[in-house]
Amino acid sequence: YVKKAAAMANKELGTIPADVADALIWACDQLIDGKYREQFVTDWLQGGAGTSTNMNCNEVICNLAAEKLGSVKGDYKRVSPNDHANFGQSTNDTYPTALHLALLLRSNVLLEAVEHLVGAFYKKADEFSTVLKMGRTHLQDAVPMTLGQEFHGWGFTINDEIRVIRNAQEHLRVVNLGATAIGTCVTAHPDYPALAVKYLAQITGINFRNSEDLIAATSDCGAYVALSSAMKSLSVKLTKVCNDIRLLASGPRCGLAEINLPQLQPGSSIMPGKVNPVIPEVTNQSCFLVQGLDTTVMLAASAGQLELNVMEPVITFALFTSLKVMTNACNTLRTKCIDGITANSDRTAEMVMHSCGIVTLLKPHLGYKVCSEMAHEAYHTGKSLHQIVVVERKLLTQEEWEKTFNLDNLI
Repeated sequence: YVKKAAAMANKELGTIPADVADALIWACDQLIDGKYREQFVTDWLQGGAGTSTNMNCNEVICNLAAEKLGSVKGDYKRVSPNDHANFGQSTNDTYPTALHLALLLRSNVLLEAVEHLVGAFYKKADEFSTVLKMGRTHLQDAVPMTLGQEFHGWGFTINDEIRVIRNAQEHLRVVNLGATAIGTCVTAHPDYPALAVKYLAQITGINFRNSEDLIAATSDCGAYVALSSAMKSLSVKLTKVCNDIRLLASGPRCGLAEINLPQLQPGSSIMPGKVNPVIPEVTNQSCFLVQGLDTTVMLAASAGQLELNVMEPVITFALFTSLKVMTNACNTLRTKCIDGITANSDRTAEMVMHSCGIVTLLKPHLGYKVCSEMAHEAYHTGKSLHQIVVVERKLLTQEEWEKTFNLDNLI
């Protein structure tokens, strides 16, 4: 797309012959259609700030254009990788512009995966809206809530990351096309930068715009840091949610066992019948990887010197790896875990009614001191609060108890 926009701009400006420009545009369309992928042989990681990738692209386009014009591959007299395909350009503006475009397209795929995951959490929130359970702070009994509220909270916190990712995308819409080597636009026609960006926006449907300061844009990697940070933020929240899911599914007999996860594989080669929470575990690991890759992006972005950051290739590798890993993690967590979760509603309700934590709801009736005494007695004797408050001490009637612990009051 970037090379096509460049050829279109140079054709309009008359800086390269029209027939050569048309052949270059045709060649770019072949690549846009997915052809000749095998001709791109450079590694993600490379010195030279992406020059190997840029020249690989120039040479493939030129060879295709040469054949279109009746010449042969490798004969660059008619169509030159440097004088035509790269006219008015440098690796230092085309490579990052192409990277911005690719990251925008790929981050849209991640956004779709996150949106579907949020929808799955909200669907379970509705399904579990009447499932009573105990809320916990410090891993200790706190006050009652519903399982639906817990799932809605998870969905809500993940949903907030959609905004963060979209904000990062705004930085990617600002490019430095036409800046050439260091941002001074040397060798480019004065009208080329604006025209090239106009054509890039036209053929991609993305509202690209050039930076107001092309020198700054050529050395700055802030857009990459923003996207990487957005993915790290998402990974942090997903890690917490998956930790919660694993904890609530612990058991099945000697743990919390409030929810059941889909059983996907035998969990042990030695313990028959054991089933492990493998999908939350692999999601956790995916998140850890993304957090490590964010450190790579941060270090590479800070390694720029003077008018250029030559470390963009490793940033490219880190960002696309993170995008792929996070997208797969969100999709896998949704389809192989969240969609199939069921609730142990009898167990969660029983734990609520046998918890000392519900004494908080009695405080308006009995006061803090009495409630404290009731909680201590229940804890040390193993009796339920109902047994102590209603049956033995008759501090509340059965009717008052039922009214206090009505579901609406509990949540």
